[in-house]
Amino acid sequence: MNSQNKICQNCHNEFTIEPEDFNFYEKIKVPPPTFCPECRMIRRLMIRNERMLYKRKCNAPGHNEEIISIYSPDKKCVVYDQKFWWSDKWDPLQFGTEYDFKIPFFTQFRNLWETVPLLAISNSKAVNSEYCNVADQSKDSYMTSGSLKIEKTFYSNRVYSIKDSMDLYACFRDEICYEDIYCNDSYKLFFSKLCTSCMDSWFLYDCRGCSHCFGCTNLRNKQYCIWNEQYSKEEYFSRIKEFNLTSAKNISLFKEQFRKIYFEAIHKYAVILKSVNATGDKVENAKNCKICFDITEGAEDCKFIHWGGLQLNGVYDGGPGNGDSAELLYETVDTGMHASNIAFTNVVYGSRNVQYALFCHDCVDIFGCISLRNKQYCIFNKQYTKEEYDKLLPKIIAHMSEMPYVDVKGRAYKYGEYFPFELAPFAYNESIARDYFPITKEEAIAKGYPWRDQDEKHYNITLQSSQIPDTISEAGDDVLNQVIGCEHQAKCDHQCTTAFKLVKEELDFYRRMNLPVPRLCPNCRHYERLAQRNPMKLWTRQCMCGKPNHGHTGKCSNEFETSYAPDRPEIVYCESCYNNEVA
Repeated sequence: MNSQNKICQNCHNEFTIEPEDFNFYEKIKVPPPTFCPECRMIRRLMIRNERMLYKRKCNAPGHNEEIISIYSPDKKCVVYDQKFWWSDKWDPLQFGTEYDFKIPFFTQFRNLWETVPLLAISNSKAVNSEYCNVADQSKDSYMTSGSLKIEKTFYSNRVYSIKDSMDLYACFRDEICYEDIYCNDSYKLFFSKLCTSCMDSWFLYDCRGCSHCFGCTNLRNKQYCIWNEQYSKEEYFSRIKEFNLTSAKNISLFKEQFRKIYFEAIHKYAVILKSVNATGDKVENAKNCKICFDITEGAEDCKFIHWGGLQLNGVYDGGPGNGDSAELLYETVDTGMHASNIAFTNVVYGSRNVQYALFCHDCVDIFGCISLRNKQYCIFNKQYTKEEYDKLLPKIIAHMSEMPYVDVKGRAYKYGEYFPFELAPFAYNESIARDYFPITKEEAIAKGYPWRDQDEKHYNITLQSSQIPDTISEAGDDVLNQVIGCEHQAKCDHQCTTAFKLVKEELDFYRRMNLPVPRLCPNCRHYERLAQRNPMKLWTRQCMCGKPNHGHTGKCSNEFETSYAPDRPEIVYCESCYNNEVA
């Protein structure tokens, strides 16, 4: 089949469905999409809340205690705490309903969603980490989300195999690190971005195998460098001592200097490592993967996926959180662990032949179900025989197209579409859609996306950010009792909490690392890190290199797809010119 151009139902922009896309849709027996790739991603992101936590009552029978939940108290849903939800004290099949062919599928699914008990917070195999969400195997950690195998990790997001670290974004296999973005396999690395295998260093960008370096960019296997200049070991430590990195004022000045050298550095068009026929950014060990972002430890034959990997195969429109040897997935969020033939799901593990399901584990042949475990042949949480299931399912699929759900903006949702924006359990600004596609309240409402105004804060601030001691040595234990005013004072677009408190483990980390107490609340720190990542979009650009010794006459003519937009100030090179200059 030839390429076809379509008009997106949501943004009304044109998008193209390629022949290989049609082949995939035919393979998994779904119709082609009517939303463009970006709007499909936003739709999936709206179903996921990673960092907004609330206190609400547990709805389990005989329970009325206050629990931590990703669902605000005003949400119309039933929420159980971790222990009860995973127990055998309740049966999700008791909420099963007959399918009604007089009502659209998604209207019925919304009713089921508001009835079947949901897990208050997604935090599996946790030890002393009750404030971590979308987390698996957390130990002694706090306010970290989108994580796997972490220990003593605080205020971080999208991290894997991290130990004794704070304020990280999209980092893997690091230990004793602080305020890093896209840094891997590093130790004692602070305020750095896009570094691998570095240690005992500060303010590095795109460095590999470096130790004892400060304020450097594009270095490989160097020691004792400051602002990209080589020093002796004695000179290096003497200069570092003069910098007085224990001072908050000095660190703030160095951040500004580092920002300047970042824009003077050479930027490779994309970070694609050990991959064949791959496009996107931050992709590792991939083969035949297009328009993919933040992929680690392997993926093959995938398209439009982000934040996943671990040997994915044949996945379209996936993420965040797909991985662990999963295959044949379409329009899925947080789905994997040897899952196969799955479509239109959120948090479905170890399952196969599943569609339109939420929070289901180890299930086979289910459709339109919520919170099931070890079940087969279920529709709307009702048990059927194999014969009944095989007879009813095609009728439901046909009905979804014959009687589509139509939202307030006139968008029609037939079989083959993900859950409508109106069904999202979170407001746009509670979900991670806002993290990656930030818009105003007015813009969200105009698009028909739900919005939730922040609860008013009336904190009794006892320590203004301007009053925080400049060094950690000046901060006594009493700082743990202070309500600290955020420096932004809610005058930013970061969902500022206006105030914050320190926890003891956090203070201990600052003291061990001789780091000053931060002046911003955790939300503002998170959004400042997010602002440093490139968007999950690609533009066609030409290499900016004009150097004569790189194998070309005049300006390099190589073109590439990059996540650096044409109007950005970074100096962007093709792989050949980058390797000639940096590697």
